Amino acid sequence: MPTYEYRCKDCGHVFDLVEHVAEHAESHPVCPQCQSRQIEPVPMPAFLKTSKKS
Repeated sequence: MPTYEYRCKDCGHVFDLVEHVAEHAESHPVCPQCQSRQIEPVPMPAFLKTSKKS
């Protein structure tokens, strides 16, 4: 399962949340620090792993 990073717009707290891809599209996370629903995703670089050996 992928880990998504979020930032609270109210208190600035940054936290990680592990979600299925299908859940991520409809999730409404709550800040674990101040319980605010004013959350925005933090852009993260993508890491791709292939099974091909060089």
